[in-house]
Amino acid sequence: MTNVVWVKCVSCNCEDTKVIDSRVSEEGSSIRRRRSCLKCGYRFTTYERLEEVPLFVVKRTGDKELFDRAKIISGLQSAAKGRPVEDSVLIEIAERVEDDMRLTGDEVTSNQVGHAVLERLRSIDEVTYMRFASVYKNFDAAADFRRELALLEKESRK
Repeated sequence: MTNVVWVKCVSCNCEDTKVIDSRVSEEGSSIRRRRSCLKCGYRFTTYERLEEVPLFVVKRTGDKELFDRAKIISGLQSAAKGRPVEDSVLIEIAERVEDDMRLTGDEVTSNQVGHAVLERLRSIDEVTYMRFASVYKNFDAAADFRRELALLEKESRK
């Protein structure tokens, strides 16, 4: 089913308007349309923006908070400090994780988010992966690092 949107003229309130020009604006987040009223000829501009459904992350404590891509990027930048990993790669990881999480619904667990980040980091840089895993998985002993390294090596062989 097609949704028909009638945009009323701001001058005479007529519903017969036509689009005379469309352009992507605001870094692709909206469409700017120039319209003309078929009755009075008045020209005006409208904007269409995508309305995003909020994505919530359920923390280990049970608390919920809005998904924040900047938190992932910040964690990735900390883990990649001094490593040969470009910020653009880290931003792309965060964007892809967010896209994947949005496909699962309007709520995800922090565990799902962390695993999705680690899955992408594995093939990018192993040191960054271990650093991120150590914070995400709360490593507190050398045995934790050995166990994660064994898992990383096992996955790398596949």
